[in-house]
Amino acid sequence: MNLSFKLSRSNYRHLVVGVDTKVPLQNGQYTTAINFDNAASTPPFVSVMEEINHFAHMYSSIHRGTGYKSRVSSKLFEEARSTVLKFVNADPFRDTVIFVKNTTEGINKLSYRLWDGNKKSVILSTWMEHHSNDLPWRNKFQVDYVQTDSTGKLSLEDLETRLIKHKGNVKLVTVTGASNVTGYVNPIHKIAELTHRYQAKILVDGAQLVPHNSINMNPKNPLQRIDYLTFSAHKMYAPFGTGVLIGPQETFQKGVSEFVGGGTAETVTHNWVVWEPPPHNEEAGTPNLMGVIALVAAIKTLTSLGMKNIDHYENQLTTYANSKLKSIPGITLYSHTDPGEPRIGVIPFNIKGIAHEQVARILSNQAGIAVRTGCFCTQPYIQRLLSISPKQMDFYRKRRDVPRPGIVRLSFGLYNDFSEIDILTQLLERIVRHPASYI
Repeated sequence: MNLSFKLSRSNYRHLVVGVDTKVPLQNGQYTTAINFDNAASTPPFVSVMEEINHFAHMYSSIHRGTGYKSRVSSKLFEEARSTVLKFVNADPFRDTVIFVKNTTEGINKLSYRLWDGNKKSVILSTWMEHHSNDLPWRNKFQVDYVQTDSTGKLSLEDLETRLIKHKGNVKLVTVTGASNVTGYVNPIHKIAELTHRYQAKILVDGAQLVPHNSINMNPKNPLQRIDYLTFSAHKMYAPFGTGVLIGPQETFQKGVSEFVGGGTAETVTHNWVVWEPPPHNEEAGTPNLMGVIALVAAIKTLTSLGMKNIDHYENQLTTYANSKLKSIPGITLYSHTDPGEPRIGVIPFNIKGIAHEQVARILSNQAGIAVRTGCFCTQPYIQRLLSISPKQMDFYRKRRDVPRPGIVRLSFGLYNDFSEIDILTQLLERIVRHPASYI
């Protein structure tokens, strides 16, 4: 394998805030922090901070304010919807953008909007979903789970089997665009085509996919369109508390939002209410205008860099890291892809004989390396990847004082370097050779 690209440095590093921050080590010295926890949240773009500071002097209340600043603020807030629609190639005539706090809120909001009280309605989730794309559906619908294979990849055959099994009662297939555990990228357009053939709709949880790959909600084949998409700005270099839910306007025209108040009603008496049309009927209270400004700035930066270029570079990082990790005895990898197979820069692993939490502490204390460990809010998926039985899980439920099984996760951003991977793998090699020195 040609790994000559390992000598190159990220061309994007200067675009991100805090990449050269020094952090203390256990020995009292300082080192440049290495962040391999980007799947949880990313640092802000420099352009995002500049745009927020540039706009701050014009910040004002939106929608009903008559002052100049209010009019400017309102205009930018509404124009942001078009920027988001264009970024994911949504249909501007069919779809609307609802601003929410994050992906979790977006999925919860849609779960209430699709809830029709029909006890036969089924939501097809999958074994690889984040809790945020599982738990919101449970108290409203029958939920069934599409299987994963022995390597943790989604089974399209099982998806079709379950669509057939439920005999037209599947209301929605809800699936992650990319796994936050294994980095697998799901074939969302194939899933959409299959879903639509059985008269259901599809929601893509884009929290992990949108920051790393281009998304096309409206491809030429109408059967492959994405009905609903949600994602978070804090995973795409704009961590200021906003996200989006995108879907057909008609979904939000009837009924009442689960969260109402100021801004959602056009006319109110003590006897009746005329609700605003979507998306405003879904955005109760004062909106997070600064968060939206940050999101737009991030989208503009990502677009200018080119999502294909970002994907290519992050795939190089992932390929290089995988090759280094595979050469270290005692390390088990839980993600398996063939060359050219789509994935994002997420690598899950464990070191034999050392608890996942301990590995993370060593990496931080010895080299200033930030990773994440545990189950990443995907406990059923981790249980399957680690072959943890229901009986074992029942034990953990009863003994909450016992340390839980889990995995160490690396997740790369566009600003990470090959040299950072070298620092990581060199330390991992030392840990494996001399574990007693670190535990």
